[in-house]
Amino acid sequence: MAKTKQAYVCNDCGADYTKWQGQCSACKAWNTLTEVRLGSAPAGGAQAALRRSGYAGDAASKGKVVSLSEVALAEMPRMGTGIGELDRVLGGGLVPGSAVLIGGHPGAGKSTLLLQTMAELVRQMPALYVTGEESLQQVAMRGKRLGLDVGELKMLSETNVETICDVADQLKPKVMVIDSIQVMHVADVQSAPGSVAQVRESAAYLTRYAKQTGTVIFLVGHVTKDGSLAGPKVLEHMIDCSLQLEGESDSRFRTLRSHKNRFGAVNELGVFAMVEAGLKEVKNPSSIFLSRGEEPRPGSVVMVVWEGTRPMLVELQALVDSSHHSNPRRVAVGMDQNRLAMLLAVLNRHGGLMTGDQDVFINVVGGIRVVETGADLALLLAVVSSFRDKALPGDLIVLGEVGLSGEIRPVPNGQERIREAAKHGFKRAIVPKANKPKEAIPGLEVVAVDRLTQALDAI
Repeated sequence: MAKTKQAYVCNDCGADYTKWQGQCSACKAWNTLTEVRLGSAPAGGAQAALRRSGYAGDAASKGKVVSLSEVALAEMPRMGTGIGELDRVLGGGLVPGSAVLIGGHPGAGKSTLLLQTMAELVRQMPALYVTGEESLQQVAMRGKRLGLDVGELKMLSETNVETICDVADQLKPKVMVIDSIQVMHVADVQSAPGSVAQVRESAAYLTRYAKQTGTVIFLVGHVTKDGSLAGPKVLEHMIDCSLQLEGESDSRFRTLRSHKNRFGAVNELGVFAMVEAGLKEVKNPSSIFLSRGEEPRPGSVVMVVWEGTRPMLVELQALVDSSHHSNPRRVAVGMDQNRLAMLLAVLNRHGGLMTGDQDVFINVVGGIRVVETGADLALLLAVVSSFRDKALPGDLIVLGEVGLSGEIRPVPNGQERIREAAKHGFKRAIVPKANKPKEAIPGLEVVAVDRLTQALDAI
């Protein structure tokens, strides 16, 4: 019988140590080390499934050195989920043997989205839904409330990872959902479920099973108060795809964003609407983010942002008001607040507009968060519009990055953004000079600028 080894893992950062110590050397936290028993891998479960699956040849060659030219380049087949926005975020569908982590706040709709996905997939292939937080009756009630046909979906209420893999070895599902990874536990780890050691070992066991058997595994993960994924950071390195389901509790829209994807584009965005029948995909997100009034208002402008592999039209609003405090406020909702302060300094230095005694508020309509620099010019023009109390034309589109010396820099995929604006009926566009289309676009007047002063003159 193999001798059981021991290790000590920090509950805060996940650092490993061979012996116990009072303080973690990595994160400097005290009394956070927990003993972990490292037993040998069981002969059954995932190992037995490996020997009986078609992936045994790949595992047998793990210890063999081969030339890169000898590796087969056959494209891995993808499986569609039946939900277009989810397939887009995944990069075109599910890849066999991949581990997908879906995180989000409580009530965001993680379990609802996965139950809808499994209802579509069970029509094509064997599927298994493992619930550790809810009872089988609660899941059945949710499926009935959503009107889903889940009569053929196999359900399992279990939290032991070894037992789950043994059951999956018998049913041989192509897709499996683990809801959630925070309640799963491995028998060899002597710590409570939800701890750093248990989450890490459980995820490693399930990921290894997915690779060995070709099963697609969805892992549901909770998030902390600051919005980051609960558990060790190494959890995000184990899996193949990390998705985040975001949305305010008072909003009916949810956004699914990919933070990591080994088989597709990173930062891809999918938009859903929460309705009585669950999450309904929004195939044209620009339409929901452009719900403007009939009459243009000061401080409002439309910009084109690039999310993953597609352009998206979003309205940006600015409010400039006299400050009653010695330190004027700078508030940015949906954008980086530090970049707002920097752009206001550029506007003062190169645009001749001083806002040092004004409160400036910025809001991206629809709850979407803009992380790219292509919204710089739109932000400054919205600030000028609010400060002068003059509305910008309702058919105007703006895009461009603003440099510290007042130059307007080009943005990636500028041609596609301009064409997207033309499709939605916009008649005028202020764009960087380097992004000006070589051929005229019917119905769209393009104003190319390379300095901030030129953009201010254009409005």
